[in-house]
Amino acid sequence: MAKKIPVEVENLCERCTGSWCCTYFTQQIDTPKSREDFDILLWQISHKHTEAYKDEDGWFLLITQPCTHLLSNGFCGIYETRPKICRDHTSDGCEFEGLAGEDDFKLYFKNYDALRKYCRKRFKKWDKWEKSKK
Repeated sequence: MAKKIPVEVENLCERCTGSWCCTYFTQQIDTPKSREDFDILLWQISHKHTEAYKDEDGWFLLITQPCTHLLSNGFCGIYETRPKICRDHTSDGCEFEGLAGEDDFKLYFKNYDALRKYCRKRFKKWDKWEKSKK
């Protein structure tokens, strides 16, 4: 059995092999409440590499697309001039031990079909409303 190496907060980035924090970003959105709000969210999630979730902090779009400055070795190609948000990033909640999964969210929608299924359940007359939009 392989010996586990303790991971300390100070050295997580040095041990990272996947550059996980540079392969996606999230954008908080207003809480969808109406059918129209969910219709917009369905449009957003219809775009490639876009998912949605709700957690204890609210609703988010999850865009699973790597940073264009990420080098093949996992290093940052613009490290010296990287944006402030990158400079301020900490290893709190680091993905080193695994990416967040479906179980970490109150609601999670991987794609259009998953979100539409939720809409149909949440709004009993969703199908009728969809047809009336024509």
